Amino acid sequence: MGDPWEFAVHAINGRWFSVFASFLIMAGAGATYLFGTYSKDIKATLGYDQTTLNLLGFFKDLGANVGVFSGLLAEVTPTWFVLLVGSAMNFAGYFMIWLAVTQKIARPAVWQMCLYICIGANSQNFANTGALVTCVKNFPESRGVMLGLLKGFVGLSGAILTQFYLAIYGTDSKSLILLIGWLPAALSVIFVYTVRERKPERQPNELRVFYHFLYVSIVLALFLMAMNIVEKQVDFSKAAYAGSAAVVCAMLFIPLIIAIREDWVQWNLKNQDGMKPATETTVDRALDIAPEVKSEVSKEKEEKARESCFVSICHKPERGEDYTILQALLSMDMLILFAATFCGLGGSLTAVDNLGQIGESLGYPTKTIKSFVSLVSIWNYFGRVFSGFVSESLLVKYRMPRPLMMTFVLLLACVGHLLIAFPFPGSVYVASVIMGFAFGAQLPLLFAIISELFGLKYYSTLFNCGQLASPLGSYILNVKITGHLYDHEALKELAKKGISRSSVKELICMGVQCYRVPFIILSSVTLFGALISLVLVMRTRKFYSSDIYKKFREIHGVSSPSIWSLQCSYSGHGMAEAINAEPTRSLV
Repeated sequence: MGDPWEFAVHAINGRWFSVFASFLIMAGAGATYLFGTYSKDIKATLGYDQTTLNLLGFFKDLGANVGVFSGLLAEVTPTWFVLLVGSAMNFAGYFMIWLAVTQKIARPAVWQMCLYICIGANSQNFANTGALVTCVKNFPESRGVMLGLLKGFVGLSGAILTQFYLAIYGTDSKSLILLIGWLPAALSVIFVYTVRERKPERQPNELRVFYHFLYVSIVLALFLMAMNIVEKQVDFSKAAYAGSAAVVCAMLFIPLIIAIREDWVQWNLKNQDGMKPATETTVDRALDIAPEVKSEVSKEKEEKARESCFVSICHKPERGEDYTILQALLSMDMLILFAATFCGLGGSLTAVDNLGQIGESLGYPTKTIKSFVSLVSIWNYFGRVFSGFVSESLLVKYRMPRPLMMTFVLLLACVGHLLIAFPFPGSVYVASVIMGFAFGAQLPLLFAIISELFGLKYYSTLFNCGQLASPLGSYILNVKITGHLYDHEALKELAKKGISRSSVKELICMGVQCYRVPFIILSSVTLFGALISLVLVMRTRKFYSSDIYKKFREIHGVSSPSIWSLQCSYSGHGMAEAINAEPTRSLV
C-alpha cells in the first residue's frame, strides 16, 4: 500500500487537503461581518458620531468589495504570494484599529481609520482569490458546489470568530478586533504552501464528497445557532465558552478526515498496478478525440481575436455569449442588475452595519447584541447555500429565471427592514435572521446571473464591476441617509434635555424612533430594487426558458468518455468497456 510517509506527502499535496485548507481560510475571511459588534467601541473611544461611524462602515464595504487588485496580482504571482500579501494586509489593518481603540497610539485622524479598515477588509479579497479561485480551478466540473461551500464558510465566519473570541478574551469586545487581526492572518500563513493549483482529475464520487462537506457545514451552522440561543439564556463561564469553541474547532477539522479518506482511496488505486493500463488507455482514448475539438476551438478564437473589445458596442451578442467589457457594462441588462444590486445589497449592508446600534437604541444588553450579529452570520451562510443550490435546481428542472429568485430575496429583505422600523418584543431576532439570509442569498445570485448573461470570457472583471454597486449603495443609504437621520434624532433628544453636542463625547439615540424613518426608506428602496429585478426577469424569460448550459456540454463533451471510462476502470471493468465510450464524440 506504500510507505506511510509517502502517503502523508501525497495527502498534503493533494487536491482534497487543499479544499480543507481553503475551508479554514474562508472560515476566517468574514471579519467584516463583525463590524456591528466592535463598532460601538470605536464610536465610544474615539468620540465619533453616527455619520462618521457609518463612513467607516462604507470604507469597510469598499475594501471588502473591490477585488480587482488581488485578481491582477494573482495573474502575475503564485498563489502563496497572494495569500501572504492578504495575510499582511489583514494583520496591519486590524492591528492598527486595535491600537487606536485601546489608546496605545495617538488618536488617529478619521481618514487614517478609514484607510486602516479599508486595508483590513480588502485582505479578504486576497483570501478569496488565493483559496476560492484555486479550488474552482482544481475542481472545474464542480465549480458551483465548490463556490457554494466556500462562500458558505465565509458566511459562518462571523459566528465562528465570535465563539473563539469569547473563549479567549471573554466579553471584552475590543479584543475581538485583535483576534480578527491575527487569526485569519495566521491561517493564511499556515496553509500558504498547501493551497495551490493541481491538475484537475475528475472522480466518479466527487459530488458525493462535496455533499459530505455540506452536511458537516450544516451541522456546524446548527450548532452555532444553538449556542447563540443558549448563551443568551445562560450565563456562560470562560470554561464553558472554551468548551463551545473546542466543539466548533473539532467540527472545522471533520473535513480533514473526509479529505484524508479520499486521498487514501486515491493512494490505494494508484498503487494497484492492475488498474493502471485501463486508466492509461482511457486517457489516450480521450486524447485521440481532443485534437479535433482543439482545432475547431482555436479557429473560433482566431476569428474572435480580430475583433477589439471596443468595437461593435452597439451590436451586442446574444445573451449567454461572451460580451466584451464595454458591451456588458453598457447593456441594459447590466444597468438593471446594477440598480437592483445597489438597492438590495446596499440596503442589506446598511442594516448589518447598524445592527449593534439598533440593539443599543432598543435597550438590548451587550450579550444580546452579539447574538444578533452571530445570527446574521449564521443565516448569511444558509442564504448562500440556499440561493446557490435551490436556484440551480429550479433553473434546471423548471427553467425558472434566476433573477426571479433575486426578486423573492429582495422582497424578503423588505420584511426584515420593516421589522426594525416597527419593532415589537423579540422582533430584532427575527429581523437578524431575515437580514442575514437575504444578504447571503444575493451575492451568489448576482455572480451567477452575470456569468450566465454575459459569458465567462471577461467574467473576473465583470463580476467585480457588478459588485461595486454594493459599497456605492452602502455609502448613500448608510452614510448619507441612515447615519444622518440617526444623528438628527440624537440631537433632538439632547435638545429636549437642554444639553449641547459639545458637552457629550458620544452621540447616542435611544428609542424606537432612532431607526424608524431610515428603515422605512431602506424598505422602500429595496422594494424598488425588487420591482427593477422583475423587469430583468421579463427581459431574460426567453433566455432562461432555453437550455443555457447546452453550449458548455458541447464544448466539454470530449471529457465525457474520459470520465465515464474512468468510472468503469475504477469499478473493475476492462479496457474494452473504456474504449466503447467513444460514441459520445457525436456531441462535439
